[in-house]
Amino acid sequence: MTLFIGVMSGTSLDGIDVAVVEFATEGQFRLQAAQTFPYDSELRASLLRLIENQQCSLTELGQLDMAIGEASADAILHLLTQQNIAPNRIKAIGSHGQTICHAPDLELPFSLQIGNPSLIAERTGITTVSDFRERDMVAGGQGAPLVPAFHQSLFSSDAENRVILNIGGISNITVLSKEENSQPVAFDTGPGNVLMDAWIQRSLGAPYDDSGKWAAEGQYNEQLLTCLMEDAYFSRPAPKSTGRELFNAQWLSKLLDKCQAITTLSAEDIQATLARLTAVSIVDDIMRYAPETQAVYVCGGGAHNLHLLNQLSELLGPDIRLATTEAIGLSPDWMEACAFAWLAQQTILQRPGNLPSATGARKACILGGIYASSKAS
Repeated sequence: MTLFIGVMSGTSLDGIDVAVVEFATEGQFRLQAAQTFPYDSELRASLLRLIENQQCSLTELGQLDMAIGEASADAILHLLTQQNIAPNRIKAIGSHGQTICHAPDLELPFSLQIGNPSLIAERTGITTVSDFRERDMVAGGQGAPLVPAFHQSLFSSDAENRVILNIGGISNITVLSKEENSQPVAFDTGPGNVLMDAWIQRSLGAPYDDSGKWAAEGQYNEQLLTCLMEDAYFSRPAPKSTGRELFNAQWLSKLLDKCQAITTLSAEDIQATLARLTAVSIVDDIMRYAPETQAVYVCGGGAHNLHLLNQLSELLGPDIRLATTEAIGLSPDWMEACAFAWLAQQTILQRPGNLPSATGARKACILGGIYASSKAS
């Protein structure tokens, strides 16, 4: 039995997901244990400030790198102790880290994650694989999304054309055709929860819109939706990727100031429009890149937003099945953490982990750097 751990913290900044995964034969896995460890409020505030302002001192950056590493190591060790799993049973940890800047379109593109992998390896005594995105980028790719290779390996079907839809802070889709030897198309469609979270935090002081109940109290406004959809990102062709560097509270404030419709809108109408923006941008891209889709399987935090799921179902129409990834064998909460456990396995086995058809890279690459602790040897 080969066990790997995946560690993931996404654009929602709600905490660190840790998953212990058993990989058996090719294409088969079993989730043994998983848990989310929320960031403490001070650490989350520091991360949010850094990501949205894109400025800090080198000292602050170094301290945050170490703090995320410490928090990740603590989370891993807590889950292993809780589950009575000895660290020496774990082959490797795949740690994504916390993205603080994703800039794939610069002359010298890069994607920067913090969460010191050397610290994780030393604290846990487990070989740690990290720095997944850079290798794809130096090969000409966007460095994102990386999870589609996992989707292809585990969730392809010869019975239906599928889309795996991840709704975190940012939304992304993986198109899995039932046609033999087809290559998945995958990319970030735009905002997921990030704008809805920002607006409810500003308006009500709540961290997120539980089940979309607040949005459901409002009515989306077509004029505001049109104004928001004018951002050039939505019309860009794939491959493409984005993050809080673009879609954030400042982006939203600027467009709300620009759009005259907001003078007549309630706060919940704006929230309803932001939910509609997420749904429309997703479905527009599914229709553009995967018109033969038969089923859409949702994962990520957005899978719990019932209002958003209703919006998606309405836009997709009756001929496309909408369900969470629970229906195909994995809880929507642990998809990305499991994916980085799988990517760690790919790296250890010296196998490629990216999909050029998803990221735009010139070739498939072995991703990640390997950090072995002294205890691991």
